[in-house]
Amino acid sequence: MFSPAAEQVRAFFADVLGLASADAGGGWLIFALPPAELAVHPADGEARHELYLMCDDIHATLAELRDKGAEVARGVSDQGWGLLAAIRLPDGGELPIYEPRHPSPRQP
Repeated sequence: MFSPAAEQVRAFFADVLGLASADAGGGWLIFALPPAELAVHPADGEARHELYLMCDDIHATLAELRDKGAEVARGVSDQGWGLLAAIRLPDGGELPIYEPRHPSPRQP
């Protein structure tokens, strides 16, 4: 991730999202991410990548993040495969978060 507000985004990841990090040298923080899933969708045109955080209860998660000072950039919408929302990063970007409804390889 590249950001013109790198320090603020790093603080957000640590303080609001509670992600653990390691200093790779000179204050360069590397953040641990929770377990993840990967899907590959067909697309016309150029390839692109998207990162979504997952949670078990979108409404409770958004309430907890609001209490920590996060702004909800996009409210909850039902996408069929899950409940999707987004939080605002300090640089103005959005980080999507969703409660999956699809079968998961992480949970039998």
